[in-house]
Amino acid sequence: MSETRAGVLPAQTLSRLIAEGAINADAAVTRAQIQPASLDLRLGPVAYRVRASFLAGAGRTVSERIAEFEMHRIDLAKGAVLEKGCVYVVPLMESLALPSGIQAVANAKSSTGRLDLLTRTITDGGTEFDRIPPGYRGPLYAEICPRSFSVLVRPGMRLNQIRFRQGQAQLDDAALRALHRETRLVTGRPVIDGGLGFSVDLRPARRGLVGYRAKPHTGVVDLDRIGQYAPADFWEEIRTRERRIILDPGAFYILVSREAVTIPPTHAAEMAPYLAMVGEFRVHYAGFFDPGFGWAPAGGAGSRGVLEVRCHEAPFVLEHGQVVGRLVYEQMAEVPQTLYGAGIASNYQGQGLKLSKHFRAG
Repeated sequence: MSETRAGVLPAQTLSRLIAEGAINADAAVTRAQIQPASLDLRLGPVAYRVRASFLAGAGRTVSERIAEFEMHRIDLAKGAVLEKGCVYVVPLMESLALPSGIQAVANAKSSTGRLDLLTRTITDGGTEFDRIPPGYRGPLYAEICPRSFSVLVRPGMRLNQIRFRQGQAQLDDAALRALHRETRLVTGRPVIDGGLGFSVDLRPARRGLVGYRAKPHTGVVDLDRIGQYAPADFWEEIRTRERRIILDPGAFYILVSREAVTIPPTHAAEMAPYLAMVGEFRVHYAGFFDPGFGWAPAGGAGSRGVLEVRCHEAPFVLEHGQVVGRLVYEQMAEVPQTLYGAGIASNYQGQGLKLSKHFRAG
């Protein structure tokens, strides 16, 4: 690969990595998989139901660990249901032969996270989820655990995505403040501390609606059916007049950030959880924000972040305006040739409170 400056690699560089064999695939990578600053990964033809989530560990392969924990295998060719509460490992069509200076991080796609579909990438020798070290050569696997809804999947479906970077890309707080002065990144007063903080919006909107809570007993979601499901069959509407809600342990919520955020073409961002001390809940599953998200020339004019919230051990009072997460900004190695929301299908540009693309608009 030719010399590339430090930063997150854009779509045109990903195309070069594919052409040079650093990114391989059982079936040729399609143009639709290449996003402005990431690559969608595709499910292969078989899933393994395993007893528990695992990491390969140093010196071990994922296939060795599957042999230890496999309960049965499932042919996905004609579509198969992955059941709520179970853990599956699916070999992905893509594999890597990265140059020594290129590392990667993976994450669930937005629609995956909004279905409470816990999807993480694991690798041979891996000691962390979703982290691929520089120079990694080997296969990729998706660990999938449906948390709220059973889902119907097929080979080629894209549940997670991978972002590649060279060198140090993350902005420190001083650089983030400078970027905000240059290009307003967030509405309101910015909270910058280890990233750009964002808070939850619990102001009553239409008829007091502030969010959704997943119903505990529902039908199956076919991930190929877009805009086909009635929200009421899967979600309870959350309404409040008090600017606060009480999160129930084990329940999954879709809420929205109070702030509208902007990702300029020169940068990408990743949603990171806020400090654990703020409460017993988790506020992100899907975390990549592409260059152009919320950027006015790409049709955004600021877009709010959808929050995928799961409460843990005790009921917790969540207040309007409470800081619940942060966006970590990274420098792009080069401005992508195509931006989020400009010339590509972007389901969530200009979004507010919104369920995944599988559900009909209200």
